[in-house]
Amino acid sequence: MAITATQVKELRAKTGAGMMDVKKALVETDGDMEAAVDLLRVKGLAKADKKAGRTAAEGLVGVAVEGGVGVAVEVNSETDFVARNPVFQELVGAISRIALGVEGGVEALKAAEMNGKTVAESVTAQVATIGENLSLRRSARIEAGLVASYVHNAAAPGMGKIGVLVGLESTGDAAALEALGRQIAMHVAATGPVALDEAGLDPALVAREKQVLSEQARESGKPEHVIEKMIAGRMNKFFQEVCLLKQAFVINPDLTVEAAVKEAEEGVGAPVTVSGFARLAVGEGVDTGGPDDFAGEVAKMVAG
Repeated sequence: MAITATQVKELRAKTGAGMMDVKKALVETDGDMEAAVDLLRVKGLAKADKKAGRTAAEGLVGVAVEGGVGVAVEVNSETDFVARNPVFQELVGAISRIALGVEGGVEALKAAEMNGKTVAESVTAQVATIGENLSLRRSARIEAGLVASYVHNAAAPGMGKIGVLVGLESTGDAAALEALGRQIAMHVAATGPVALDEAGLDPALVAREKQVLSEQARESGKPEHVIEKMIAGRMNKFFQEVCLLKQAFVINPDLTVEAAVKEAEEGVGAPVTVSGFARLAVGEGVDTGGPDDFAGEVAKMVAG
């Protein structure tokens, strides 16, 4: 099939690979974008952390916690200037508070009542006032014994560019548990884990990653028994990168998050379980300076 310039541009944006390598990969995969990404990864020409569907949406993530319920909502605007508008911020805050009483995801939230209208209608009504297109894009909800939250790049109390919720279960000291939860939430903001643990990962994602890593290992030409060990080691590294409990704790990289939670139990006075988390970032995928810089920034904030 004929490969278009648009396809080449899109694949280059996703992988960072050279133009000729990108075009060759598209030809070999008959224009299948996902297969082309995997092929470039196998050949070592693309980075695994490049994401499809990166956007440049502006706006805010609003976070609210009440009792054992925490919610985060993403409301988008066309420009960052509007995100600093008090009228827009008031809208985001109001939607966050309404979300506390709504189950069923963003569509249920859009249909919820807000000042005699639905939330969706209220957002639309603000378009004329603010002068930009606005949209309620996503929502997340965590229910647990204690829900801790963190907002990064706060534009106003409870809202910023990244909002994180962490659910904890424990019968220990609430203040100590809250402090631990906030540290974990800051970690999640910095690292963007995909799941809590291996069991929470999409099986299709795991299978795809194993397939890519298997092909990379076989490119080495080593004996099969060595290749199997290579695959196992690389999959373990993958789990350490994407599973929250297996990640190196940003605040103390000598410990995994799981080990840090265990160590914190003495101060809490009882066993602690991380039951879940949610992370919403405005425009999901907008570059914030790289994960290493971001992690360091969060660590400095905690140390300070």
